[in-house]
Amino acid sequence: MSLTAIIGGTGLTRLEELEILRRETVATPYGEPSSALTFGRLAGREFVFLARHGDPHTIPPHRINYRANLWALRQIGAQGIIAAAAVGGIGADMGPGRLAVPHQLIDYTWGRSGTFFEDELDHVTHIDFTQPYSEDLRRKLIASARGLSVVENGVYGCTQGPRLETAAEIARMERDGCDLVGMTGMPEAALARELELPYAACAIVANWAAGKSEGEITMAEIERHLARGMADFVKLLTRFAESP
Repeated sequence: MSLTAIIGGTGLTRLEELEILRRETVATPYGEPSSALTFGRLAGREFVFLARHGDPHTIPPHRINYRANLWALRQIGAQGIIAAAAVGGIGADMGPGRLAVPHQLIDYTWGRSGTFFEDELDHVTHIDFTQPYSEDLRRKLIASARGLSVVENGVYGCTQGPRLETAAEIARMERDGCDLVGMTGMPEAALARELELPYAACAIVANWAAGKSEGEITMAEIERHLARGMADFVKLLTRFAESP
């Protein structure tokens, strides 16, 4: 059975439901990953878990060593990646507490180390990134989410962070076609594609994006919605583990 990696974002520093087999610290040519890799079983299926922001949650989005994280997962034999991410909802159907399985993304970040193809090259390499997520893995996640509050498509806009966006920035992103806003989708997805690792994201909507609701966005609000969304995400993972 293939080994699937789970990258946990805000609200998912540890996967408590995982029956832990071992933990492993992995060195890479790109430095240290965000956390040790936790190997375990869920519903009889083997997974490896990596905390994107570290354990405890201390690494901001723009400081994550995305290259080390992805390299480490390939190095230990992962054959697919499910990336969990807390996001803000822009589209009308992207309310707090919902899950979304995005099909496209727009990158608004800058200055991040976003490729493995830059030094000591025999030739210049350009990956096809027309479809940034693995459609096969996306379909499996959607099938596993039946009965849950899930949106089956969406455009994920990735911003630099760590600050939240202005209302004007969100209005611009909506005009660009974004349904969700997060801070970690890139360069993670592109690096997975460079390593030929099937990659799909499951976004947990933690709050309405700036200007989409009255008042300020508070951490108390985010944590409340994340708790509900993460519970559904764990149900999705369990069903995914039980699927053929």
